[in-house]
Amino acid sequence: MTQLRKHVRHVALAYPVTSPWMARFLQGVADYAARKGGWNISTSPPTLSGAEEFAMNIHSLRGWSGDGVIAAVRNQQEARVARRIGVPVVNLAGTSEKTGLPRVMVDHRAIGRIAAEHLLERGFRRLAYCGTEGLYYSRQRMLGFMEEAKRAGVPCEVLEMRHVIDSRASWQQRLRPLDRWLEKLRHPVGLLAIHDYRARVVMDECRRLGLDVPHDVAVMGVDNDTTVCEFCQPTLSSVSRNARRVGYEAALLLDRLMEGKGAPEDDLVIPPEGVVARQSTDTVVIDQRHVAAAVHYMRDHLDEPIGIKDVLDHVAISRRQLETRFRRTLQATPYDYLCRLRVERAKEMLSGAPRPKLHHVAMACGFPSAERLRRVFLRLTGMTPSAYRKRYS
Repeated sequence: MTQLRKHVRHVALAYPVTSPWMARFLQGVADYAARKGGWNISTSPPTLSGAEEFAMNIHSLRGWSGDGVIAAVRNQQEARVARRIGVPVVNLAGTSEKTGLPRVMVDHRAIGRIAAEHLLERGFRRLAYCGTEGLYYSRQRMLGFMEEAKRAGVPCEVLEMRHVIDSRASWQQRLRPLDRWLEKLRHPVGLLAIHDYRARVVMDECRRLGLDVPHDVAVMGVDNDTTVCEFCQPTLSSVSRNARRVGYEAALLLDRLMEGKGAPEDDLVIPPEGVVARQSTDTVVIDQRHVAAAVHYMRDHLDEPIGIKDVLDHVAISRRQLETRFRRTLQATPYDYLCRLRVERAKEMLSGAPRPKLHHVAMACGFPSAERLRRVFLRLTGMTPSAYRKRYS
């Protein structure tokens, strides 16, 4: 008996895969396609120019005989083109303009909030945001960052650089507003840039101006682009945007639309994965001397199975006094702060090379066993060490 062949869905990803986060997004789409089966995915060249291939965008898909499209539709003109294609379209664009198309995107406001939390945990009492004027996602990240600063009662300085720059201007002419702003900031300050490349530029300018990173200016980016974050000095801390899940959810939504199901009324907003901490924020700003002494002791003995009793013996004040001062200065108990330090060191080991055994990671981070590492890591990050290594290594 002849077996019926499964219908193959032809899906176009009309978005250039130009950055590591888009590559992870595409992996999320591929994850769903593999689970569903019967998908054939067409993608754009790596860049819209220079690839010596035909670019794929929403305009180029007119007359295309596929089944569904995932694209960045930024305005009403592009939305009209998308509707004329005659197949379901899922929108990725992080813009303020409502297109009427179902959209999946990361929670940009939450990106700003968790970046501020990361810097506040390190004791920074001054924050700064370096974004780009006129970009919706930049403004959302700024608002989330400022909201968290306001909640903590700390000032936040903002620089929104021009989106369109005179192409005839030299590199240093373009960066002059950034230089003036950095020189006016009071130090130490914790700074979030709109994305990793801007953060890299900020660090370069800090070095040129004689500002130390991270002690004068602790710098963070967004996207966890390892081609930027790992290949600069110091290495760059970054907020990972959860691109793989965004891709999976976009594919799932497109599949529902291709099956004739209704579109959701609201955007599907995916929370970011969290902060991948590296050297650019590896510092603690503490005015309270007992808390500073306790934190330095913890960091110096992080590979030993020390407890809070050992810390108390070193700082020579009561447990209640130390806990009160930790909460006031770092918004955490001494125990919770020690756990965070250990988990951050574990993250660095798990995401790097070579791949140490979990038992060795636990020992290097002061945990008595791999099981204890697993429990604390899961509590603080929401995932196991093995899952974290699989995702980031």
